[in-house]
This record gives sequence, structure tokens and C-alpha cells, in this order.
Amino acid sequence: MAATFLTAEWKNLIMANYIVDPAILQPYLPYKTELDFFNGNAYVSLVGFMFMETRLMGFKIPFHINFEEVNLRFYVKHYDHGEWKRGTVFIKEIVPKPAISFIANTIYHEKYDTKKMDHFSVDQGKEFSTGYLWKHQNKWNKIEAVTETLALPMQPGSEEEFIAEHYWGYSKFDGHTTFEYNVRHPAWRVFKVKNYNIDCDFASLYGPGFASLQTTVPDSVFMAEGSAVSVLKKRRL
Repeated sequence: MAATFLTAEWKNLIMANYIVDPAILQPYLPYKTELDFFNGNAYVSLVGFMFMETRLMGFKIPFHINFEEVNLRFYVKHYDHGEWKRGTVFIKEIVPKPAISFIANTIYHEKYDTKKMDHFSVDQGKEFSTGYLWKHQNKWNKIEAVTETLALPMQPGSEEEFIAEHYWGYSKFDGHTTFEYNVRHPAWRVFKVKNYNIDCDFASLYGPGFASLQTTVPDSVFMAEGSAVSVLKKRRL
């Protein structure tokens, strides 16, 4: 069994989920994986959340313990010894710490970028207000949500379950090499979103293939409560 590479708490994950043409994802598809569909649709998700109590190989790195992350990701599956593993591929992950980007890009062959970031989380009594912001080309991008205060279990077979219940990560190194790693956490509870605000320069941040998301209404938006997570060391497929 693979050793643990990273542990942390992931908290208040706002997930905005868009149905997209599968063709725009093909250039990013890692070797030995295929797209994972829900009700015949391919999805990408814009996700903002907090990394808390982060430990690398069991050690806390000063000034790199609590920080924001925003990522754009899509969903794949890999057939391994008679079973399908359902996983996530990241188009880009944005964090405020250059050391995090360097480690992730070098060791995990991910696509991290470092930008100035901020967040807020306010308990307003009858609702939560949560948001994540990142500065790109002198403009603040944002994903924000106002949610109910009661987190409920995900319903089996729901879109929320499809989005959140992917426990493998896949990164494309080249046309014949893929790295796989296991992400472990319990099933999350979710907060119902009452309203949201997304202001993101998809084309500039993620490429012209994602420009249509600028004016697309998400198929769903929810906030997962989060939990402790463990990211195991990668292996080459």
C-alpha cells in the first residue's frame, strides 16, 4: 500500500458544476483513462475551498499550513484489475503559496499556479456566507455562495454524489504516461446553496476551450462540508 504524502483538512468546498462538450476535455485526458459521465453528460467543476492543518510527509511547513485553493477539474475513470476507479483530473489548481505549487508540479506533475488569494466565511445565524477570491491580471475573480446552515448527507445516485465521490487523482505527464494517486476521506455532507456569485475569467485562466463557461449557468452549485483527507503517494500507470 502506498505511503501517505499529505494530510489536511478540506473545508467548505463550493462546487459549481457545468455540463460541457466532451471534445474540449479530450486534450487533457490522461493515458489509460476515459471520461466519466453522469446521466450521459461530461462535467467540469470550479471548486473553491480551504486547506487547513496541512502536513507534508507528517510535517507542518511554516506559513504553508492554512491556505485557499481554487481549481477547475473534470472526471474520469480507469479500469484496474477488474474494477473501475473513478477519479479527477485538474485543468489548473490555484493556491497562494509558491512552495505548494513547486512541490505539486514537480512531484505530482499537477498544474498548480500561484496567485494572490483571499477568502471569507461568515455565520449569519440562519445562513452561511462563504467565498474564495483570486487575483488574475489585476482583477479579482471569485466564487461565492450563501447556504443553509444544516449539512445533510448526499443522496445516493445524485449529481452531488457523482461530483464529490471521486477518490483517485490522475495527472497526464505525456501521451503514454499517467500518474495515479489515492485521495482518502469519508463521504461528505452538503449544504444547500440559496444563491451564489461566480466571476471568473475562464478563457484567460484555463484556455479558449473553456470560454463558453463565462456565460454558462452551472448545472448545479453546492457546498460540501469537507473533512480530514489523506493523499497517498503517486504511482505510474
